[in-house]
Amino acid sequence: MSTLKKPILSEKATGLNEQGKYSFYVDIDANKVQIKKEIEQLYGVTVTNISTMRTIGKVKSKFTKGGSISGRRPHGKKAVVTVKEGDLIDFYSGL
Repeated sequence: MSTLKKPILSEKATGLNEQGKYSFYVDIDANKVQIKKEIEQLYGVTVTNISTMRTIGKVKSKFTKGGSISGRRPHGKKAVVTVKEGDLIDFYSGL
C-alpha cells in the first residue's frame, strides 16, 4: 500500500515549492521514515527534513425536508517535505 496519496497543489503549497518544500496528503498511519523512503524512490530526490501534521475532519450539516443531517469529513494527515538544495519535484510533467 502506498503511503503517499496525492500532492497538495494549493496556492500556499505552491509558494513553498520555491523554498524547496513540497506538501503531500499521506496515509494517516504513515511515519516519517516511510514517507521519506517513498518520496526518494518515486521522485529521485534527497529528502532533508519532514514535518507531519494530523488534520481533524470538519463537521458538516445539511438541512433537508425531513430534518437535518450532520456528519464529519474524514480525518487526514499532511507531510511537508524539504528536499536538498538543487533537487526539484515536478508535479506537472507526470511520472
